[in-house]
Amino acid sequence: MAEKGALLCFISALFFSSAFSRSLLHGSKTTVLDVSASIQKTLDVLSFDPQTETFQDLKTTTTTTTTTSSSSSSSFTLQLQSRDAIHKSSHRDYKSLFLARLERDSARVRSLNAKLDLAVRGIKRSDLKPVDTDGYEAKVEDLAGPIVSGMSQGSGEYFSRVGIGRPPKSQYMVIDTGSDVSWVQCAPCSDCYDQADPIYEPSSSSSYSPLTCDTQQCSSLDVSACRNGSCLYQVSYGDGSFTVGDFVTESLSFGNSGSVDKIALGCGHDNEGLFVGASGLLGLGGGSLSFPSQIKASSLSYCLVDRDSSSSSTLEFDSPEPADAVTAPLLRNRQVDTFYYVGLSGLSVGDQMLSIPPSSFAMDEAGNGGVIVDSGTSVTRLQTDMYNTLRDAFVKGTSGLPATSGVALFDTCYDLSSKKSVEVPTVAFHFPGGKSLPLPAKNYLVPVDSSGRFCFAFAPTSSAMSIIGNIQQQGTRVGFDLGNSVVAFSANKC
Repeated sequence: MAEKGALLCFISALFFSSAFSRSLLHGSKTTVLDVSASIQKTLDVLSFDPQTETFQDLKTTTTTTTTTSSSSSSSFTLQLQSRDAIHKSSHRDYKSLFLARLERDSARVRSLNAKLDLAVRGIKRSDLKPVDTDGYEAKVEDLAGPIVSGMSQGSGEYFSRVGIGRPPKSQYMVIDTGSDVSWVQCAPCSDCYDQADPIYEPSSSSSYSPLTCDTQQCSSLDVSACRNGSCLYQVSYGDGSFTVGDFVTESLSFGNSGSVDKIALGCGHDNEGLFVGASGLLGLGGGSLSFPSQIKASSLSYCLVDRDSSSSSTLEFDSPEPADAVTAPLLRNRQVDTFYYVGLSGLSVGDQMLSIPPSSFAMDEAGNGGVIVDSGTSVTRLQTDMYNTLRDAFVKGTSGLPATSGVALFDTCYDLSSKKSVEVPTVAFHFPGGKSLPLPAKNYLVPVDSSGRFCFAFAPTSSAMSIIGNIQQQGTRVGFDLGNSVVAFSANKC
């Protein structure tokens, strides 16, 4: 009798295990998009009032230990907010807002590719013409250099609150993993764009200190010049935007997380172009002048909230990696140390791996190709052949959805106005060692208006370099373990 009971238990367990396996398989094949909730967010973002401040303002004093740029970093945490949560949109409808985002995004991608192309071809600063900086009294004729970031400031979609100087003055800063040089608009302004906070006044800070031309920080700039022994900087962007001013060191404060002294950054007196809302930029790239490099951070991580949400998340330095993180190799390009490359091995739609050879994701000896993870690019760009394979598989899996005309750079769109929710094939990134990161449906099927038109949020690129953008990163904590060369993806860790 006991043997019969044991057998029944074994059969039941086997049946349950089989059913559970089928459930997991089904869950990995498809995922559900909440159409109604997505459309509601497009309406909410236009009515959101950024005057209802969600960031805690910085205090003029801090009780935590201050570190210097020459020491190991402490654990810093900053709040992150989407662009539209602090800068009220002037757009009357969501479609025009979305198209403006895509236009900024395209300018950024062109600049990222231009930066890499110049580096791979070995073009030096002296080979390029200077940006016209009329109006800035410290202008010098030998300011010339490559496009160094790909960040037209208007495309900055995520901001952090940073205290500049001592006592600290709160400023909204764009966070950018595609840039190294941090900078802030400074008085006196030859030409400054509108920003949410008062222009930073260096004379009010006891920690402000100009850098001389013979310092390592000055010589590390892509574009620099001298005036009366002081270092000048220039950062130019792909759309013609630029910032020019004095290269200095300052104290940066991070709310209750503490502060750090002697951070090299630009004090911009002439800042022109598509700069909107933020006071400047916090460079999080891999170069020697980036903020993580200057504080000798062993890791950094961020989680990007939905851009159509007023909620916030965090940017963290030297915080522990979540135990359930999906990890992949962190690769570097010896031609451009700014970018963070990830070892991607494949893509899948549903439970089917796509016929894309792993070599398509690789970087060659010259520095061409590869896949970067970028916080400032919105839409993931894939080489055209890869994109076509991915798109065709997705279209095949969504044959029951009503197709509609494309929008801007999106060629695969659907009319979901009559749906409350839809089930779509799961798209997943695959990494060496059999690891994978399935994406939520809202991270690749996005609304482009408030009427129910949704588009597949990937795009082709003629460049050899592919980019994982922030739409695909939303809701996932992305960590860069700089010491161990690992990229970690942790779903739902905002």
